[in-house]
Amino acid sequence: MKQTELRSRLILSGFIVQVAMIKRLLGYFSVVLLSLGWMLPAWAAPFGQGDNFVTAAIDKVEAAVVQVNVSRNLGGDVPGALRPFLGNPQGGGSSRVLRGLGSGFVIDQDGKILTNSHVVDNADTVTVTFQDGRVLEGKVLGKDPVTDVAVIQVQADNLPTVTLGNSDAVRQGQWAIAIGNPLGLQETVTVGVISGTERSSVDIGVPDKRVGFIQTDAAINPGNSGGPLLNANGDVIGINTAIIQGTQGLGFAIPINTAQNVAQQLIETGTVAHPYIGVQLVALDPNVKDFINRAPNSRMKVEDDRGILVVQVGRGTPAAKAGLKAGDVIESVNDQVIQNVKTFQQLVEQAGLDGSINLNVKRSNRTVALTVSPEQLPAVETQ
Repeated sequence: MKQTELRSRLILSGFIVQVAMIKRLLGYFSVVLLSLGWMLPAWAAPFGQGDNFVTAAIDKVEAAVVQVNVSRNLGGDVPGALRPFLGNPQGGGSSRVLRGLGSGFVIDQDGKILTNSHVVDNADTVTVTFQDGRVLEGKVLGKDPVTDVAVIQVQADNLPTVTLGNSDAVRQGQWAIAIGNPLGLQETVTVGVISGTERSSVDIGVPDKRVGFIQTDAAINPGNSGGPLLNANGDVIGINTAIIQGTQGLGFAIPINTAQNVAQQLIETGTVAHPYIGVQLVALDPNVKDFINRAPNSRMKVEDDRGILVVQVGRGTPAAKAGLKAGDVIESVNDQVIQNVKTFQQLVEQAGLDGSINLNVKRSNRTVALTVSPEQLPAVETQ
């Protein structure tokens, strides 16, 4: 009996311990539930519990997001490749009208709208459709193909406007919300995160642009072009662009700080200053040095593993006029030692079209001092 009683007590004790452990686990689980839902801010409430930060962001800007409708009279015979995109004949005959659409957003109450340059490029007519159904005639105040930014003016007062954020504060992993009119489907919203910043134009296949793009996995499709990319607060941090073809899960936007600077120049003068000197550069480090020296088709021997290597100098460019040569290693600009191409480009832009930059370059084991005067970047014809 004593052994049986002892065994029963041991079993009962084990059961009590297991119950205590289960209660403790349930307590932990309850804390997890609280941390995931009940104790989160209202904007991050679980699905099915009302509005969230996305709906709040959209409510903040949707009245200021517009559809941009453009048309272009092609005239004459129409190339077969363009026929699927054509509207109805205008006025009979063989002339045809090429129609397109994009997105944009209002930046001031007097009717100034930001969009992409490629949306309004070569357009004969521009109209703007608002969320409330109004359709207003638009005038292109200016467009800049180099950054793909354009400004449209409509005649209206007291329009709803977006809030412009600070794209310099954007970081990887932050929320990204794209809104626009892909394929004419108005007020389409997609959500993702910031995948990267300062993506160079060359890296993503548009070397004719001068933009450090914001990368996002929020879907950006044709018709989204010119629409806003928002942060979690509903502030505009970029202008969506659909110039990158053949990508999946890779959306790109023009940082709003860049767009603001360009837009201000377009509003004031109709043009944008883009100082250039006409060189192809690469920042040196031991790996780059070794790669160049080992490349079978390389025509230069690199001795330095620091500085900025001049890879190519365009004919007739400011750099060529100043005497800069391929193979030169730029050690300093205006007595400032530089180690990356981005800093060099910033110094060129700071010099402007009326200024100059002083270079110290290493050439065949000797230092050469050169002065380069930037000129306006030549225009690139668009089709």
